[in-house]
Amino acid sequence: MALDPAFLDELRARTPIAPVIGRRTKLVRSGKNWKACCPFHGEKTPSFYIYDDHYHCFGCQAHGDVITFVMQSEGRTFIETVEELATAAGMEMPKPDPVQRARAEQARTLGDVLEAVQQSWQRRLYQPEGREGLAYLHGRGLTDETIAAFGLGWSGDGRGGLVTEMAEHDITPAMLVEAGVMRADEDGRPSRELFFNRVTFPIRDRRGRLVSFGGRILGDGQPKYLNGPETAVFSKRRVLFGLDRAREGVRGTGAGAELLVVEGYMDVIALHQAGFHGAVAPLGTALTAEQLEALWQVAPAPVLCFDGDAAGQRAAVKAAQTALPLLNVERTLRFCVLPEGEDPDSLVRRDGQAAMASLVEGARPMGEVLFGLLSEGVRNPGPEQRAALRRRLVEVAALIPDRALASEYRSTLLDSFFEMFRRAGGRGGVRRAPVATAPVALMDADLQRQCILTAIILEQPVVLPEVQDAYCRLELPADIAALREELLDLYDMRGELPPAAELVACLSAAGLGDVCQRVRAVRGRRMRGQEDDDLFGTDPRHEWWHFYALLNVARFADEIRSDTERMCAGELDEAAWLSLRTRLLALEALRRGGEDWDE
Repeated sequence: MALDPAFLDELRARTPIAPVIGRRTKLVRSGKNWKACCPFHGEKTPSFYIYDDHYHCFGCQAHGDVITFVMQSEGRTFIETVEELATAAGMEMPKPDPVQRARAEQARTLGDVLEAVQQSWQRRLYQPEGREGLAYLHGRGLTDETIAAFGLGWSGDGRGGLVTEMAEHDITPAMLVEAGVMRADEDGRPSRELFFNRVTFPIRDRRGRLVSFGGRILGDGQPKYLNGPETAVFSKRRVLFGLDRAREGVRGTGAGAELLVVEGYMDVIALHQAGFHGAVAPLGTALTAEQLEALWQVAPAPVLCFDGDAAGQRAAVKAAQTALPLLNVERTLRFCVLPEGEDPDSLVRRDGQAAMASLVEGARPMGEVLFGLLSEGVRNPGPEQRAALRRRLVEVAALIPDRALASEYRSTLLDSFFEMFRRAGGRGGVRRAPVATAPVALMDADLQRQCILTAIILEQPVVLPEVQDAYCRLELPADIAALREELLDLYDMRGELPPAAELVACLSAAGLGDVCQRVRAVRGRRMRGQEDDDLFGTDPRHEWWHFYALLNVARFADEIRSDTERMCAGELDEAAWLSLRTRLLALEALRRGGEDWDE
């Protein structure tokens, strides 16, 4: 049966080829790749090389992907092989589907249409009508070899020449609309060519199949760059320009073999010409989660290289925020910032390959640059701004699903925060003005609960490591927020909080004694006379989570549901599981009616 190409691509992506081949023959490291004695012909010296998604024998010329290897080595049919690999990868085989078969046939047809258009446009670039486009490309420093290697072309003037030429290949205007090179009117009828008077850039998927085009207009027309629309074979958020070439290019060593993410077509092409064969670019949009996943299938730590202007800064922040929920210890990002006003194309042309190589080699890990990205523009902030930035840093770190990694990021971010905004002012001499206190009877229920949460930490400091992320997410009044900030600073500096008596003394020395006294008084009054031992036993964590939940029960239940799903997926460590268990007990107590704590 015909199988959806997207299913096969997903199967290949989920099935690392090296372990499969390693079951048949002994593998030896060879740089970033593997080598072995070929299992298909007898040899004593390894000539069989395994790359990230395919193998090649330089002796017998055997070549293919993981599906081909299993077929050839085990004598299985294509369907038998796919079924075996899909089962191992936890994927369900698609059922025979006439719609799917029609879709696969459409994809093949659209590929043929796009290739025919590509041949036409590539030819036109070297005809009189394309003279202006060719001069533009030469003026940007591209050689004829580079122009040919990337298949750059010229679209013509859009006056029907493409329709006439394609008719000779039995390609109709409707097919050109489906392929994304013509527009349709409101009634769905083909109306006019999408690309005209533009230099064209073929867009290929990761396997090198032509899926769409980009175009750059010459002169003052808008938009300057144009991509084809979404089609049956093209999804802008899944494709990276140049990835098919970069997959081969990253197999060397040095800066030229780094997987580099830049901002535009010309940056990619100029970098490839300069020897940076791992350059790719998104298609005029911010990096998507799907594109990041595709990058990580090629390299564990791609380098994001953004222009050194405000737009580049925003792009870097957006990329980091998109990446954080996808990070783990085996995949991350690095950042390379260009000088103000430069892009990779202009830098290479002006200063040469060595200048770009130096920047790439100096790319910094995401953990080192994230604080700078998030705190950009924050200078000499007051308490409110510091608290807001701290909360943002904690929330950003919490986006990382791996709890150990999230904790490391949080520590790194808060260390940077402390260095910049606390020690710079000499925290030992900081005194805070006393804050006004309100009688407990006049406080609303949420404010009382916020006081109780803070008092529990003051009286049981060992609670903080487990609850700190949730505590930092709370919107607190300014005085309690200032107390929280001092608590967290002490914890960050020492790695733990001191015993309760010493802790209160430290906070009082920082001008927060009145706040400490008030929140503890609230807890004492609220708990006085209650049989809290029956509800909380001797576990202050249970008590803390109880009052945290009362601030927003629905949010608390959602957080528990999310962590329960992660536990079932095996993503939580023992400490996280113990915390989840405590929160589950607190939620159960609420459901039994333990939430009735109001006067």
